[in-house]
Amino acid sequence: MVNRVPPTPFQAQEHALQRGTVLYRVFGNANHGEGSPRRVTDFNPGIGSRTRFAFFGAPVVPVLYAADTEQAAVCESILHEVPPGPGKVLYRNVADRVCAPLAPTRDLRLASLMGDGLRILGTEAKQVTDTMADQYDRTVRWAEAAHEAGFDGLVWMSSRRNTDRAYVFFGDRVQSGDLEPLPLHGRIFAAGRGFDWLADYLNGLNIEILNPGSPQI
Repeated sequence: MVNRVPPTPFQAQEHALQRGTVLYRVFGNANHGEGSPRRVTDFNPGIGSRTRFAFFGAPVVPVLYAADTEQAAVCESILHEVPPGPGKVLYRNVADRVCAPLAPTRDLRLASLMGDGLRILGTEAKQVTDTMADQYDRTVRWAEAAHEAGFDGLVWMSSRRNTDRAYVFFGDRVQSGDLEPLPLHGRIFAAGRGFDWLADYLNGLNIEILNPGSPQI
């Protein structure tokens, strides 16, 4: 029988994410309330709706999602609820988003939910990493099990762009300084080259940015 919930004991295949591996994150460029802008290495402390692998714990375990490529980071965030085929996204839903690179400063120990890792746990992607949002109350239990087993986070193949890996890191295991922003180009999607890049990428997927207004170049 295929496991829909994590087995006990949780003996997952380990994936070692090497120090210095370049990752990308799309995140909202909003202030925290103290007037400081959000940084690419800031974890979500538990704000917003439940996601596939968050939130769990008491106190809540902060999380940070990332991906192998800029495109995968866009697919896992902006396009997360947009079905395949021709579609639209609202400009106001991308205008405060930023895509920026980061990298771990030490090797991270992740539980694998891809390839042989799924088989070892007796499950399939469609039970864990490729579900609809109404299953998040169940899928978050896999993150909780990995956390209890001592892992720093999870890795899986993005169901939105299945050529690239996606990641979630646990904020009480991956400490401040374990991730660093990189001095590579970032993209601000509100205007200029960042908007043009996003519009070109989405256009190639038959997705239109609706009501873009007049982004400043």
